Amino acid sequence: MSIWEIEQAHRMSQDQTKENDFIHREEFLHGLMKRQLQLSISCAAAFLLLLFGMPLLNYLAPELMARRVGGFTLSWLVLGILFFPYVWIIARVFITRSMALEEAEVRNAEKGNRLNS
Repeated sequence: MSIWEIEQAHRMSQDQTKENDFIHREEFLHGLMKRQLQLSISCAAAFLLLLFGMPLLNYLAPELMARRVGGFTLSWLVLGILFFPYVWIIARVFITRSMALEEAEVRNAEKGNRLNS
């Protein structure tokens, strides 16, 4: 066999592997990116809700936000103490769901590869 024939056979085997490899197909990658985007948007929305909600509450309900809770005004309690646990919860939800999403995609890819074999 010549070098050209060997290269041709190698390219054909790579093309066939790519055709049978579900994880590299366009619809698989598009679905994965869509679910990752949905997760990112929902976590960002939860963060932005607090970030923009606090100034709005201070503006629209100053009496409520000036109320004392545990020695702090409600505004400072939320910003100074509760803000960080809220962000940690968002981060934990993002990481947990992201890992679950990846595991589900791996199972889906393995299933897709078995079906295409």
